[in-house]
Amino acid sequence: MKVTVLGAGVIGVTSAYYLAKAGHEVTVVDRQAGPALETSFANAGEVSFGYCSPWAAPGIPQKAIKWLFMEHAPLVLRPKVDVAMLSWMVRMLANCTAERYAINKSRMLRLADYSRLSLGELRAEAGIAYDERMQGTLQLFRTQAQLDACAKDVKALAADDIPFEVLNREGCLRVEPALRHVSDRIVGGLLTPKDETGDCFKFTGALAAKCVEMGVVFDYQRTIKAIQVDGGEARAVVTDRGVVASDAVVVALGSYSPLLLKPLGISLPVYPVKGYSLTIPITDASRAPESTVMDETYKIAITRLGDRIRVGGMAEISGYTNDLGPARRRTLEHSVTDLFPGGDVTKANYWCGLRPMTPDGTPVIGATKIRNLFLNTGHGTLGWTMSTGSARVLTDIVSGRKADIETADLALGRYRN
Repeated sequence: MKVTVLGAGVIGVTSAYYLAKAGHEVTVVDRQAGPALETSFANAGEVSFGYCSPWAAPGIPQKAIKWLFMEHAPLVLRPKVDVAMLSWMVRMLANCTAERYAINKSRMLRLADYSRLSLGELRAEAGIAYDERMQGTLQLFRTQAQLDACAKDVKALAADDIPFEVLNREGCLRVEPALRHVSDRIVGGLLTPKDETGDCFKFTGALAAKCVEMGVVFDYQRTIKAIQVDGGEARAVVTDRGVVASDAVVVALGSYSPLLLKPLGISLPVYPVKGYSLTIPITDASRAPESTVMDETYKIAITRLGDRIRVGGMAEISGYTNDLGPARRRTLEHSVTDLFPGGDVTKANYWCGLRPMTPDGTPVIGATKIRNLFLNTGHGTLGWTMSTGSARVLTDIVSGRKADIETADLALGRYRN
């Protein structure tokens, strides 16, 4: 079957890889000049199979009010007259209950753990390198209240048999020795040892090259205008340089997916939540992290990528904006210099990306009401984490095969219930 994948980020490229592996003739269309040049370019560097939670959680509405008055707030809201923004926020608030959090987190952990197994297999068969490390994620707590609050995550991890370890201060220092310089700021942590780290841009580029070897065609610098539907079936993709005929179309355009689908009468509850990052050269390895440390106070991940530190995080709800505000940079610098002053922030590369968030944190994967039109989008902050599992699920659905994991609650139909 001739399948056209829309989007050459990490989700689109992994989808192309598994579709080609399943025997399909695959074309990837993207407006950029190469793979992973938008949201996948400089993310936090986490592949967090265990540290995998929905943003919608009990207590978030109350915390959000407090964050409005913080200098280094993990959440920034820039309200505007935008029906999509308002609808998304209302739905997200509806998911901020203990019951919904447990359901959503379990669903996310199922897909993330499947991705963990899939990534290991892909790495072995594709033989790609991307500054990868397999030393886990340390969620770092600065207060006792934060340590106590991790009980709900521990319960979900245990229920899904995901390895974890609750650590005291000394345990945190054992995992991340550079924290000894700032041990007075630490109360404890939650270690998820199966988590990995790496450079998503390098990973996606290397996998795209592998896809080319498998016969996948990448059609870059091509603006997608519309999906052509005839008789209730997706037939082609209309671009600024002609029409791409297709037997099936996969939408993997991240935050831009709803805009393409709206004219087709498909309402996709995905909204951009902007994240920021700094990439900092290491000047003192003894004061740099070994793997990923998640600073729970500021919701910022600090990750070792070879001879660099990647600092990424925050959530800014401001629509489709790509401005690089100085206040967000100050927050990133504050977090990393407070814990790991082993890099030269004056030489950092500053970046932002629009993460495609669903109200419940789970991506949308599966068929639509239009025949042969499929979705693989809405992964939020966990696109790379869930990419291989999502791509395998998507490939099974496109190919008419039964997937290895439950997929019904990953589909768009869950929002009709």
